[in-house]
Amino acid sequence: MDGLTVFGAVAVPAMLVFYALEREARVFVVAFTGARVASSAYGFLAGTWPFGVIEAVWAGVAARRWATTQAGAP
Repeated sequence: MDGLTVFGAVAVPAMLVFYALEREARVFVVAFTGARVASSAYGFLAGTWPFGVIEAVWAGVAARRWATTQAGAP
């Protein structure tokens, strides 16, 4: 397995785990956003640019969700 495959094999499942934990604490929304960015980078590096673009858009949506949630809210 090459490094790019390992990177993708970590980034995509991390995205799913952090999504499942988002309701627990705001920090998981940030982690989810980071995992989306990593997944987007993986898409571009793997040559699947449509996947990279979609993940980048969803990372923006997640970042906005984090920015608009209240600090005291989970």
